[in-house]
Amino acid sequence: MKAIFIVFNQAYYETIVDIMDRNEIRGFTYWDNVGGRGSRSGEPHYGSHAWPTLNGAIWTITEDDKVERFLKLLHKLDTQAEEQGLRAFVLNVEQSI
Repeated sequence: MKAIFIVFNQAYYETIVDIMDRNEIRGFTYWDNVGGRGSRSGEPHYGSHAWPTLNGAIWTITEDDKVERFLKLLHKLDTQAEEQGLRAFVLNVEQSI
């Protein structure tokens, strides 16, 4: 099993959930109104007067064989408007109950 942590411009929420649905990645936790800035490029998302946009974040656990395709679809979405910001990180899941 793999854990995938996705941070993205709030505007992407429905699109990302749709990609998850189409790839049978069901369970997730969602955080709304997440602030931050990228390590390489893109504008900050602070929810302030100067930087009004915010991010969302999704944490999902899925089978290993679904990860590569899902990441490719997220990357495709990101390349359509890189300034919006979308990052995904994959971690091993050692145990679950």
